[in-house]
Amino acid sequence: MPSRNRRLPRELSWPLTPTDVRAVLGAQETDAVDLYFSDSTAPDGTLLHAEWVPPLRSNYGVGGFHPAVWSSVWVRVTPLPAAERAAARLALRHSALPELAAWIAAVRTAPEGWTLSRHSRSWRLAGGTTASRDDREPWR
Repeated sequence: MPSRNRRLPRELSWPLTPTDVRAVLGAQETDAVDLYFSDSTAPDGTLLHAEWVPPLRSNYGVGGFHPAVWSSVWVRVTPLPAAERAAARLALRHSALPELAAWIAAVRTAPEGWTLSRHSRSWRLAGGTTASRDDREPWR
């Protein structure tokens, strides 16, 4: 991300760019996904997090979500120390982004029972590759 758009201190960097995500998801899916770049690190080391927001009427109203975000996927990229960016980017592009695309495709065709509750998948670095977890369960 260009330095003029940075909201991060110099010692932090995002491991992915919007272009990295768009290249894997494709133009149509990218428009349907809410992509957010966090300005704080995740305490558990999560670098990429995707969340399904179910289509529930109770989401709307005081403290709820507008219907425009129902049945949608939110994707969040969190920063890490700048010195670790290159290795993290390589690992995320190699394994996490294709898994993200497959997870979003599965979400779009999931049975109604599954889509009525909130779900998530997260990725973090584990050695030279990534580890993932579903719905905030232990890392695997």
